Amino acid sequence: MKITTLKVSSLATAIAIVSVLSACGNKDTKTDATAAKTSSATVAADEKIVYVNSDSLLTKYEYAKDIKAKMETKGKAAEADLAAKGQAFQREVQAYQAQANTLPADQRAATEQRLQRKDQELKAYQQNAGAALQNENAKEQEALYNKIADYLKTYSKSKGYKMVLTYSKGNSAILFADETLDVTTPVLVGLNEAYLKDKK
Repeated sequence: MKITTLKVSSLATAIAIVSVLSACGNKDTKTDATAAKTSSATVAADEKIVYVNSDSLLTKYEYAKDIKAKMETKGKAAEADLAAKGQAFQREVQAYQAQANTLPADQRAATEQRLQRKDQELKAYQQNAGAALQNENAKEQEALYNKIADYLKTYSKSKGYKMVLTYSKGNSAILFADETLDVTTPVLVGLNEAYLKDKK
């Protein structure tokens, strides 16, 4: 009978993907030249539709950065835990294989069944750990979205805006937007001020 080995590397890859906040986009890309000019741009008082650069929100909003760091830490911890369990199981399998020929048939069969059960338990643990991390990440992303959306409702009402669109380099429905409609900088300032106040 052949004892299957735990595929720790595939889990490590899966957790790494989850832990980098894929749902958040996790882009550290630099904004294009147009977006870079927006910090000094002012929106005309009669404009009713404006936009924010979601890349900038994700890289400069302190709450988003804190979520990213927290999930990366949890992802690395889960990866290390799974790697340790996998290595311990591999050592157990190797120890059995080294003495398998000297064991009586009944003891050999019992050990193989136990190792098979343990292998299945480790695979289930791996799946559960990945699912738990994904669920937590989804909750964090929902909280992030809600914070930004709630702030934008208040901000838009105070400025008289009727709509706030999002722009993301390479992934946007907006093909062109006048830079004077970009309110990313004041929105970031307000979001960060509110978040720092909440942290205190």
